[in-house]
Amino acid sequence: MLEKDIINSIRVLSADMVEEAGSGHPGTAIGAAPIIATLFQKFMKVSPENPAFFNRDRFVLSAGHTSAMLYSILHICGYDIKKSDLPTLRKEGGILPGHPEHGLTPGVDCSTGPLGQGIANAVGMALAEKVMASRYNQKDCTLVDHYTYAFCGDGCMMEGIENEAASLAGVWKLGKLIVFYDSNGITIEGTTDIAFTENVAKRHEALGWQTITVDSAEDTAAIEKAIKAAQAEKDKPSLIVVKSIIGYGTPKAGTSAIHGSPVGKEGIDKLKQNLGWTLPLFETPQSVKDFAKVKKLEGKNYEKLWKEQLETARKKYPEVYAEFLSCIDGSYKNANLSPLYEYDGGDKATRNICGEVLNKLDGILPNLIGGSADLSPSNCTAVRNKTYYSPSTPEGGAIHFGIREHAMAAICNGIALHGGLVPFCATFFTFSDYMKHAMRMSAIMKLPVIYILSHDSIGVGEDGMTHQPIEQLAALRSMPNMYAFRPSDNTETAAAYEYALTASAPVAIVTSRQKCTAHGLSTREGALKGGYVLKDSGKNPQLILITSGSETGLCLNAQQELLKQGIQSRVVSMPCTNLFDEQGEEYKHSVLPDNIRARIAVEAASNISWGKYVGLDGDYVCMNTFGASAPYDALFKKFGFTVENITEKALKLLKN
Repeated sequence: MLEKDIINSIRVLSADMVEEAGSGHPGTAIGAAPIIATLFQKFMKVSPENPAFFNRDRFVLSAGHTSAMLYSILHICGYDIKKSDLPTLRKEGGILPGHPEHGLTPGVDCSTGPLGQGIANAVGMALAEKVMASRYNQKDCTLVDHYTYAFCGDGCMMEGIENEAASLAGVWKLGKLIVFYDSNGITIEGTTDIAFTENVAKRHEALGWQTITVDSAEDTAAIEKAIKAAQAEKDKPSLIVVKSIIGYGTPKAGTSAIHGSPVGKEGIDKLKQNLGWTLPLFETPQSVKDFAKVKKLEGKNYEKLWKEQLETARKKYPEVYAEFLSCIDGSYKNANLSPLYEYDGGDKATRNICGEVLNKLDGILPNLIGGSADLSPSNCTAVRNKTYYSPSTPEGGAIHFGIREHAMAAICNGIALHGGLVPFCATFFTFSDYMKHAMRMSAIMKLPVIYILSHDSIGVGEDGMTHQPIEQLAALRSMPNMYAFRPSDNTETAAAYEYALTASAPVAIVTSRQKCTAHGLSTREGALKGGYVLKDSGKNPQLILITSGSETGLCLNAQQELLKQGIQSRVVSMPCTNLFDEQGEEYKHSVLPDNIRARIAVEAASNISWGKYVGLDGDYVCMNTFGASAPYDALFKKFGFTVENITEKALKLLKN
């Protein structure tokens, strides 16, 4: 029987892969194999020979530690994961890493591992599907129509981000989101009841989900019936709770000993004996090999039908077709962005400037989508011409995320992974700490998510140290593939948005509450290099002031004061250190010449990210403590962000 052969293949391949690797998580892969087998054999509409096919069903393995299960089913379905790849699990140079990595392994729709994140990613994918379907599907032409499936375990259900995301999925009525909860009752430390006794199904019912319980993972008929019931529910996401036995069929079944350790040779022999498995290592039955051929053919036929729908759209709805195509093929990136750089002048907080540029961008891009964690009036991210998404207005491109920063960022990752839409999300910069792991996943997957983070420093003022970010800039700058811009004016803000549309990476735009000087010296070319010479006060500068954001105007004023004392200096604007570091050595030396060793970094945040620019001979006007509650101008004076202090430090530096 094909079904049994697929289930047993998943179990044996997973156990052997982990055994060969010498580490890994075989227990859930073995216990939950019937769930994944039923889903992929009978429901998943995918194209194994074209894993990126746009209208495919999405699958997110939120319990990423059970990657062997995913790799096994992808191999069985005919994806480009060969028999020779299976022994390379968790090994250098292989395509089967310990946790799934999007872009490395064919068929992996999302990088997962940090528990709970995958559920939020799946919510983002399902939201993107619903938005795009409502915008582009016509009565006689369906361009977007697929399900988003996710698989999670007890660990995912314990994480706070899962509840945040599930709450939104219920509010948004994402009927094409189907989540499998493998409830095996085991974690690393023992049984789940030592720390987790809630009724997960009832919790999700309260959040607006349909819940279905399958009493045994071995009952594939019940699993199939549950999936059909989930698909039939159009207005609620569905949670299918499946009771399984971790490590089913092994001597360690039902214990924590099988969660994160190889089964062992004796255990694998027992498993194979129980399953009646006699095939050589990493071999599968002929029925399974034949199934791969069928799955590939099904995928080709599914693609063919979709292309026919595209052709109908091209002929009958040319404007809809053109916009849809530009969204999914990325040609929207070729749009003319020069309007972003137009500015009416005047000193403004960069949060206000950022909002103005965002609204201009919305007028250029049809596929911009996003919102704030209940802070759009404060961080200026309300998009004036957008309808807010709701179940009754699913075409809406503005989103109320509520106060759910972590899920918000992970949902935007899911939107980006889905394709076709350009996601942004916003909050106060200090709350990026709540979002950090999702932002890190953006960077790992190189997803073009735009993070708008306002209230950038002690300039927040009266709200005090809890709301004044000090160390957050250094943290973002230390993250590989994350481009953190702290612009000083409209030009640098527009450049941040422009870079966000061209980079295959996340961009964080960090903006001020306090006004910034409209100095008129910034250049698009310089900002797009991350750092540049803003102004020299003479031909032979003796000192370099390196700065970003609102402190740029302060440094320009200090430069004038130094000139009065006969000291020529250079002001370098450094809106994005990450981008500056990628420039050629010749350019970087032209901005920061080796022979000018007197350098001061000026930024109302931690000095940790500035050492490589100022060197051992340099100095800082930065923050080494948390802030305080007072008007921002009083705080700037208190902590030394004044022309007098910068001038004094400069004179002392030059004297020494």
